[in-house]
Amino acid sequence: MSGYPSADPRGLARFHARVLDLHPTGEAIEGRGRTAADPNEFACQGANGRVVQIGLDLFATEASALKPALLAFGGDLAMVPSPGDRTMARSAVVLTATLGQYQQLLPRLADGPPALQEVGTAIGTAITHRIRRSERIVRGLHRSFTVGGRTLVMGIVNVTPDSFSDGGRFFDPELAARQAHRLAEEGADLLDVGGESTRPGATAVSAETEWARIGPVLERLVGSISVPISVDTRHPAVAERAIEHGADLLNDVGGLREPGMRALVARSGAPVILMHMRGDPTTMRSNLVYTDLRAEVYGALSDACALAVSEGVHYDQLLIDPGLGFGKSPEQDLELLGHLSEFRSLGAPVVVGASRKSFLGWALGGAPIQARAEAGLAAAVAASQRGADIVRVHDVGPTVRALRLADRLPRLG
Repeated sequence: MSGYPSADPRGLARFHARVLDLHPTGEAIEGRGRTAADPNEFACQGANGRVVQIGLDLFATEASALKPALLAFGGDLAMVPSPGDRTMARSAVVLTATLGQYQQLLPRLADGPPALQEVGTAIGTAITHRIRRSERIVRGLHRSFTVGGRTLVMGIVNVTPDSFSDGGRFFDPELAARQAHRLAEEGADLLDVGGESTRPGATAVSAETEWARIGPVLERLVGSISVPISVDTRHPAVAERAIEHGADLLNDVGGLREPGMRALVARSGAPVILMHMRGDPTTMRSNLVYTDLRAEVYGALSDACALAVSEGVHYDQLLIDPGLGFGKSPEQDLELLGHLSEFRSLGAPVVVGASRKSFLGWALGGAPIQARAEAGLAAAVAASQRGADIVRVHDVGPTVRALRLADRLPRLG
């Protein structure tokens, strides 16, 4: 959009700026549980308004300088003090204005002090990412795919004896390869092959064991299937061998925490899905307390992307996943799903995996895995409507058919 700075992930990483999914702004303030502003007095700008939260605290002097600049163009700003800081020396800020008012504001900030220049870049970048949905090619190492148009479907192929979703039905490499072909025939745009269960409480396996499961499946698929192949692993040694054996991209539930994984992604040029998870599968249910769920998940993904870029990964290689079920309660999973379009502010394609997960069973009153199919379809449609580029699912055929309708409807965010 004319008048906005070009997309630059550095500004986002510095301030965790994101465009919120809410009207009025009071929801953001009340969600933080602390405010120096009355939400009822906070300006709401109607259908063309955009509410932006700067998640990393500014010095109060910087926030105070930002407010009159915004007010001058008819917008408004509320300061959200840090937890336990009664002095309000540092504060997050929530801004509301129309797109036109932001266009007037940003050039003024660009001519201001360095701190406000950086804030302006972050605001403009987040808005640009959020309102722009153009198609672009994600270049896999052998096969590429296009995001930004219809919602893509990634079919799950578990090569594990203890998968929560299928109980090891495809542990045999030949059966797993047949399942992969079946999913491709049903319309899967990508396939995700995994050799380690990451369900809550799952026991970690060695890289050697994981590769022994994945390797034979890749050998059967590479050269015989046309869709891009992702390998679901958090181990650099497995990822490197997968790339050498024909994988197109990686899916890292660990969020590129391993330095070796970041180095591999930078060196190879492989696209990677970077997911948010607290702890690891054995500990991720031990701490589900968040002060501001969406801000903390978004900030962690922003920081992980910035770290990867600082170590040589190109931003266009990165896709992000908020990690439903990974260190979140069912209520928190639903909150993330319901506000998914906020994550588009980061500018990376958004991937969502809700299929058969426990929060679906919780929402259905305790339904077992085999009774969650319809809820899984609803979650895929909801994700698509809220800006997901890729949904990762077990039930490919029904999801593809459901999304044919969903993709014809106007998106919600």
